[in-house]
Amino acid sequence: MSLELQDVEWFAGYRQIIKGVSLEVIPGEFLGLIGPNGSGKTSLMSILSGIRRPDRGRALLSRQDMHRHGRRKLAQHIGFVEQQADTTDRLTVREAVSLGRTPYLSMLSPWTSRDDDLVAQALADVDMAHMADRHWQTLSGGEKQRVHIARALAQEPKFLLLDEPTNHLDIRHQLGLLELVRTLPVTVVAALHDLNHAALFCDRIAVMNHGVLVGLGTVPEILTKTMLRDVFGVSAQVEQDNDGNCFIRYHAAFDK
Repeated sequence: MSLELQDVEWFAGYRQIIKGVSLEVIPGEFLGLIGPNGSGKTSLMSILSGIRRPDRGRALLSRQDMHRHGRRKLAQHIGFVEQQADTTDRLTVREAVSLGRTPYLSMLSPWTSRDDDLVAQALADVDMAHMADRHWQTLSGGEKQRVHIARALAQEPKFLLLDEPTNHLDIRHQLGLLELVRTLPVTVVAALHDLNHAALFCDRIAVMNHGVLVGLGTVPEILTKTMLRDVFGVSAQVEQDNDGNCFIRYHAAFDK
């Protein structure tokens, strides 16, 4: 199954946010999406997920325009965790995660013990099984974020899309979550704020700047001193450890 954008453009009113982006996600990879604030990452993620339709160009799932698949079919293949998602409904954690099974339920396909098992596994994967009976509104921001990811996992998606998934998480859960995501049998696209997280966990990195895809490649190809200066406006040294993993040492910000 493939996920692809072809020369996609998207406007918010008269302002162009996404400018001619073409991108093919490789099955099985962890693709990181990075860029400064306001570079178009969140808008691009919403197009990749099928929530927004491009104004120009094509967003394709399995070589077919996304809107032709229908919402239920898209939800069976793509799990999307947005930055700001909340609810005023009085739900328990287990009930919130159970919503991930909705695309599979119908009069002819009622809830089964397999659905229970999938919800339980998703809760365990994000270290929230012990809070399954807690009410949503009693959770911290980080706990809610983990529940959102569990709900997406319960969808059994082929593609897991995460928009800055480590927001509100402490460092242990940031690293644990990204390590979990990397080991899942799904293709992952994650918009990441922390460049060292992108360096540590991603197979490839896509760089957005002013709505344009300005770079796409492996971690060593993309995370360079020049890119950090030109796109992020910072002085930094990119180093590699003995295993070939990259990490960034920041020095100073430039005036842009």
